Amino acid sequence: MPKSNNSRSWIDILSEIVELFFKSSRQNKRGRSWHQHVVPYEGDWAVRREGNKRITSKHRLQETAIRKAKRLARKYKADVVIHRQDGSIRDRINFD
Repeated sequence: MPKSNNSRSWIDILSEIVELFFKSSRQNKRGRSWHQHVVPYEGDWAVRREGNKRITSKHRLQETAIRKAKRLARKYKADVVIHRQDGSIRDRINFD
């Protein structure tokens, strides 16, 4: 039975769906990062995911915030960006 020009085989449709799936998964990875920032927050220190307005956690000591940020960054293979009290960047640790 000859194929008409308007019909496509199920293999063509399936391969197109698979291709779209992989394209969308690559785009999501490029979207937001999991980098964790240790920032001054209301007289204390906070961990904030890059791009978020809300904080992930608040800590009295910077060292405690750094430990929390390192745990998250290790889990998501991201970076920890440590800020000084004035907001400038003090250090960056990569867990890639």
